[in-house]
Amino acid sequence: MILLSPYPSSSSSSSSSSPPSPSLPLLFDHYPSMELESSWLLHALYAFCFILVFIIIVSPRFALFLYLLLLKLWCNCEICDAYLNLSWAKSFDNLCDWYAHLLKHSPTKTIPIHVLGNIITANPENIKYMLKTRFDNYPKGKPFSLILGDFLGRGIFNVDGDMWRFQKNMASLELDRLSIRSNAFEIVRCEIEKRLLPLLVSFSGKEDGILDLQDVFRRFSFDSICQFSFGLDPKCLQLSLPMSEFAVAFDLASKFSAERAMAVSPLVWKIKRKLNIGSEKKMKEAIKIIDILAQEVMRQKRVKGFSTHKDLLSRFMRTVDDDTYLRDIVISFLLAGRDTVASALTSFFWLLAKHPEIGSAIQVEADRVLGPNQEPKSFEEIQQLHYLQAAVHESMRLYPPIQFDSKFCQQDDVLPDGTFVKRGTRVTYHPYAMGRMEEIWGPDCLEFKPERWLRDGVFFSENPFKYPIFQGGFRVCLGKDMALMEIKSVCLSLLQRFHFKLVFPCHSTPRFSPGLTSTFRDGLLVLVREKVTQLSHRNYMVHVD
Repeated sequence: MILLSPYPSSSSSSSSSSPPSPSLPLLFDHYPSMELESSWLLHALYAFCFILVFIIIVSPRFALFLYLLLLKLWCNCEICDAYLNLSWAKSFDNLCDWYAHLLKHSPTKTIPIHVLGNIITANPENIKYMLKTRFDNYPKGKPFSLILGDFLGRGIFNVDGDMWRFQKNMASLELDRLSIRSNAFEIVRCEIEKRLLPLLVSFSGKEDGILDLQDVFRRFSFDSICQFSFGLDPKCLQLSLPMSEFAVAFDLASKFSAERAMAVSPLVWKIKRKLNIGSEKKMKEAIKIIDILAQEVMRQKRVKGFSTHKDLLSRFMRTVDDDTYLRDIVISFLLAGRDTVASALTSFFWLLAKHPEIGSAIQVEADRVLGPNQEPKSFEEIQQLHYLQAAVHESMRLYPPIQFDSKFCQQDDVLPDGTFVKRGTRVTYHPYAMGRMEEIWGPDCLEFKPERWLRDGVFFSENPFKYPIFQGGFRVCLGKDMALMEIKSVCLSLLQRFHFKLVFPCHSTPRFSPGLTSTFRDGLLVLVREKVTQLSHRNYMVHVD
């Protein structure tokens, strides 16, 4: 932010040998007209700052209007005009669908949004260039680091360079261990058996028993990732569906971080943060709660010992002694593990409700590979379910948890499709749009078709730059295998036991809320019906911790 001052800058002096400038009062004594001009300028600046703060705080809509007006004067091309006037909303339910439409009809599969200083691409060659070939020229960048800095600090998802490499190497070493994968599998299985299944049974068969699966999946994934990362159980999925103080604070911090990214200008949230008002005040309070809890968890671990603990924090504490740094590292994993898994599960069950034949095929495979009505007993066993793997990947192709991701160009560059990228430009690749490209996925790209991932019944991975759901190149998702294990475990357990009927099945496309991850605007409301199977006769007791 540029600070305006009525006083002369010290850098404007002609040379260090010049005599010192007279004081401001002495200047005014000798030059009354300068006193008048400076006084007028000072008052004008005070008035401008007051009006600016008033507009931003009291009338954000008017601030938005002024901002959009300035942008419109800057660029009036067809795309920017549609963006600023919101005329795209007449034909599309979501901004991501409009972007997909524009990219689909672009010869290079790349479009500029001049008023945002953003280049958006769905070209796999461009994505490979950004994430691998010229990786160092396309970091996350300072703008995003500032937006997420208060929440994620120096965590792996908010840093570049040596700090990112250190965390990546440390996390890779831990996450590749068989012991930590086995621990993750046991945490997920326990959460399913002792909380998720009893909750769904309690809603099953009730005429008014409408359940928001999106909320359930968020609670489930938060409980699981907290136990895996912190060794802490917030118990959000108990039958009473409570919300712990930590979960509420985490939700608020995530929500307000997303609002920063969507602000009409960074100046808006920076002023609010400086004045400690509105959403920035609430965000600060939420982060304080998160910090206090994280510090208390680490204190208790040091008192009781952590050398035998299996959670990520305990493992990292053996090599890192900076508590603030440890907090940042683990909070980043919490954010990634909670919202993305919940988003993937929500979209998958929305698709399965519309395509019950896919759910039936998943169960047929499970009965053949595991035995009739059997559960997978290990991390490795669930990887043998190739059709389930294909169905999950196909769901995320159409509805990726992260619809787009951005980098910032450090030096002037030219993308493989010939697009010039000026230094400082934001470059966004768009997995949501890519999943709708005939050139990438064929004429049936809009169909939910798990078979496209199978070759002779065996799952076949795609080029990560054609399917960048888990990123690709050097920043590929470290928790990919564990996230897939969690998603597949939940899917298989629920499909074996329950029928789900959408309460509002009329929409052909989900309506999304703006945020860091893909979220259904109205949740995923369903009626739950328990199947009559051997598994359904189990007595699921409520687990009391």
